[in-house]
Amino acid sequence: MTVPAAPHRSVAEADADVIVVGAGPAGSTTAFHLAQAGLDVLLLEKTAFPREKVCGDGLTPRAVKQLIAMGIDIDAPGWVRNKGLRVVGGGLRFELDWPELSSYPDFGLVRTRQDFDEILAANAVRGGARLLQGVNVTGPILDDRSGHIVGVTAKKDGEEVAYRSRLVVAADGNSTRISLAMGLHKREDRPMGVAVRTYFTSPRHDDDYLETWLELWAGDQLLPGYGWIFGVGDGTANVGLGLLNTSAAFKGADYRDLLRRWTQNMPGEWGFTEENMTTPIRGAALPMAFNRQPHYTRGLVLVGDAGGMINPFNGEGIAYAMETGRIAAETVVQALGRGTAAQRERVLRAYPQVLKDAYGGYFTLGRGFVELISRRGVMNFATRHALPHPRLMRFALKLLANLTDRRGDASDRIINALSKVAPPA
Repeated sequence: MTVPAAPHRSVAEADADVIVVGAGPAGSTTAFHLAQAGLDVLLLEKTAFPREKVCGDGLTPRAVKQLIAMGIDIDAPGWVRNKGLRVVGGGLRFELDWPELSSYPDFGLVRTRQDFDEILAANAVRGGARLLQGVNVTGPILDDRSGHIVGVTAKKDGEEVAYRSRLVVAADGNSTRISLAMGLHKREDRPMGVAVRTYFTSPRHDDDYLETWLELWAGDQLLPGYGWIFGVGDGTANVGLGLLNTSAAFKGADYRDLLRRWTQNMPGEWGFTEENMTTPIRGAALPMAFNRQPHYTRGLVLVGDAGGMINPFNGEGIAYAMETGRIAAETVVQALGRGTAAQRERVLRAYPQVLKDAYGGYFTLGRGFVELISRRGVMNFATRHALPHPRLMRFALKLLANLTDRRGDASDRIINALSKVAPPA
């Protein structure tokens, strides 16, 4: 796939209503919805497609819902459907189908980030956004009087360029240079994860279930973290593990070595060997539970990983990147439609509360979950005593994947009630 190129414009002509920094899932989704609403959107990506991102490549029904809403053809070649989640731990293996809900599809997908992000960026362009690749945003342009961001400076083809806009959306991931330049730093009281993964040529490539391992064994040694095996459908499987900073083993851990030691313990017929590895082992940070706030300040809107919007229960980020991109776009459209600057600012300042209403209580529950499972022996105890109980495991799947109906069954009502009474993150 080739992303359509933006038409050549002078710097002045490249100015827009909204600049979106970063063409990952959050940025491309934001740009798509903004452009569909009739705004002039400039989407800036520092690399060139196709490009790789570290990810498990698994998409839950939450993510699938957002893809369908944007008109992405998920029946095209390359999309691999799955029925649910297979949980391995305590010597047991348990398959959990995705729940049947009115709010979400009953299937998940797998698509490598090698072309997933490119598909979303191309969709944003088809929706009316202008995409510029190879544009490395270096900092904000601030209004001298108000201190509001009114554009960005960048490097393109070795030259300094400037783009101006009415608003800027930070969708540049965990490192989010533009947010840091605006004085927004990480909150140290929020969990952070690290994920490492590689691909193996393997017969496990066409599995009907996403597989997660709650215990990682290397011989008789229990390793910290959790693991996954997601079949990609092209002859390879995405195999990786995650580790939380609440774990005592987080600091100084050699994550790549942990992955090697875990996979060496796998059955030989799965093919998880060095010679079957098709890519190097790569890692990335997972910013969780709103670890950078506020999500709006002085003309800058944060979406996705830039605002730490990863689910602390399961490390899922793509669904929340797309969801917050849509929410941000709706807010921006409403704001820019107001008549005065004061009215626009009032709408934008409500955006952080909208996110807290949507995710705050649930993320607080997730933070408590992270603290609990980091205690020695808790994960082992929970795995051995919960897996034998199908009803409890189905409840756990809904909780960890954040898949409920507003007026669903008893488990939905319990999860929704807990999320509502928990203090917002």
